[in-house]
Amino acid sequence: MSLTIGEQAPDFTSTDQNGQTIKLSDYRGKKVVLYFYPKDDTPGCTAQACSLRDNYERLRASGYEVLGVSVDDEKSHQKFSKKFDLPFTLVADTDKHIVEAYDVWKEKSMYGRNFMGTVRTTFLIDENGIITDIISKIDTQHHAEQILTNA
Repeated sequence: MSLTIGEQAPDFTSTDQNGQTIKLSDYRGKKVVLYFYPKDDTPGCTAQACSLRDNYERLRASGYEVLGVSVDDEKSHQKFSKKFDLPFTLVADTDKHIVEAYDVWKEKSMYGRNFMGTVRTTFLIDENGIITDIISKIDTQHHAEQILTNA
């Protein structure tokens, strides 16, 4: 079941790249960019993360906290975060409960092969935990601009 604008964003509890427990509900009172990406340190995901990194202060000035989610583990997130000096939190979703709650774990196809994977999607969430926008056509090179345009 797909989420829609105006719905409550599903809460979750997981760990970040430093092994710290993180809950979406901890961010109540703040706007959140919750972005789902397929894999750490791959070309598209790196471009997307670097767009957010390079515009992080502008996103923060617009009141946003940034959370990236993939099914990679904490160690992979930590390596990715350090390599590209990412200033925001990466959430490990190794049991896929977050990607499934947000309905971004779907069948994909590459080189004629079908497989399950994370569909690159960004949810903008307001201070009350309500989804205010869903960006599904991600421009990885200019993702921060997409967010700031919709903010």
